[in-house]
Order: sequence, then C-alpha cells, then structure tokens
Amino acid sequence: MDNSVSPQNSLVSVQNLSFSRGNKKIFDDISLEFERGKITAIMGPSGTGKTTLLKLIGGQLFPEQGTIIVDGNNVHRLRRSDLYNLRKRMGMLFQSGALLTDMNVFDNVAFPLREHTHLPESMIRTLVLMKLQAVGLRGARSLMPNELSGGMARRIALARAIALDPMMIMYDEPFTGQDPISKGALVHLIKSLNTILGLTSIVVSHDVQETAAIADYIYVIAEGKIVGQGTPKEIEQSESDWVQQFMTGAADGPAHFHYPAKDYVDDLLSTGKRY
Repeated sequence: MDNSVSPQNSLVSVQNLSFSRGNKKIFDDISLEFERGKITAIMGPSGTGKTTLLKLIGGQLFPEQGTIIVDGNNVHRLRRSDLYNLRKRMGMLFQSGALLTDMNVFDNVAFPLREHTHLPESMIRTLVLMKLQAVGLRGARSLMPNELSGGMARRIALARAIALDPMMIMYDEPFTGQDPISKGALVHLIKSLNTILGLTSIVVSHDVQETAAIADYIYVIAEGKIVGQGTPKEIEQSESDWVQQFMTGAADGPAHFHYPAKDYVDDLLSTGKRY
C-alpha cells in the first residue's frame, strides 16, 4: 500500500535531504511532503534532528544535499529579501514560547504587526484582541510574561505566531513541560486553528498521545532515516521495531538502554583507568 503524500498537494516538499553536524549524520537522504491544510507530525527520539529540520525549512541552516521547496520557492536559493518575505508567511511556535520579557501580553502579540506592517494602532488593537480571543486569553492582555503559567505563555506565543495570518505554522515541541489541562488546551487550539484559518501545520514532538490525536500524517525519524510514515492508524500498526519502540515507550529495542561499552565483567575486573 502506498501511504505517501502526493507532491502536487504539498506546501512544503523536502527532497533527498542530507545534513551533518561535524562527523554526525543528522539526515541521510530523506524526503518528506507536507500537505496543504493538514497537520503533519515529525516524531522520533530526542536528538534525532527534529528541530534541525524546522531550521532547514526556515532557511536558517543549509543542507549538504537536497532541496526544500516552500510554496513553490526553493528556500536555499532565495535572495535574502525574498527569504525574509517568505518567513513572514511562516509562523513559528518555539518550545520555550520565546516571549519578550519586558513587554506585556498585548505588546508581545502586537510586536510582529508593528514590525512588519504599517497598520494604524486602532487596527493593531483590533487584530491583537482577535488573536488573543482565538487562544482564550483576551483577558490576560495586560499581564507580563513572568505572571503567566507555562500553558498560558505557550498560548500567547501561539497568538503571536498567527498575528500576521501565516500560511503555515511550525510547532517545536508544543506539549513539552505542560500539565494535562494545558496539553489538552494546546491540542484543541492546534487542531481548531488549523481548520478555521486554513493553515498547514508541522508539529515536531515526542509526545505520542497528544500528537497522534491531531496529526493527519506522521513521519518517524531515527538515525538519520525515516523509519516509519503514514496516518496515525498506519503508524500504530507499523511492523517497524523502531516505530513500535517509540510509540510504546519501550526501554530497550533498536534504541538501546545501555550506552555502548566493553564487556561488563571485563570492565569490572579491569585494572585500567577508573574513568
């Protein structure tokens, strides 16, 4: 069964991508498609390059090999000004939220509107209140970032990410460090905003339950390769040992519990260095 996504329907197309950091191969000739209007998840163990992939899509990093096409644009061949304009159409929700600490909630959401448009303050006020209403925090407009809970900060960051009405949003570990109620609120927001605003969403996460609940399509990455892909149901039924270990949280499998070392008994009896 061919469970791949058609390139014709893709907003983002990654073809034959390879990327390394030093001697470590992060991606080894991988290809992915991100369908318009859908939520696509990138999952896998920590350290597999999921956030690095977002930086490659955004043009902050350059691949060793391959191409990344976003809405018909070859990201790494764009002039600086064209890349800058493309990025304005790509919202980003950082893992930390990355709110500006010396600005209140209202000004944090207003910041991209003031920075990238020439709208009057009256219009900016209306738009900010609309975005805050969308994430359920219009009443928190006067609070400072240090007065927000972790879940509230993540929702304010999401309001800022949609301030310029982007065509897509990239979420970097949106559920990390959140309590169950906050996770539930974020799951609802990501799904509802994607539908209501007609967004294309890329969710990088290792939170299996929350991500599988909203994703239309999932890629599982390990050791530089795509070890599984498909709908959440297809991923659940995957016969890949890598996929099953990740989805079930098994302590041992292709990703070993023990870091590579010499024989345990030999190590204990060795008269060599202590460390």
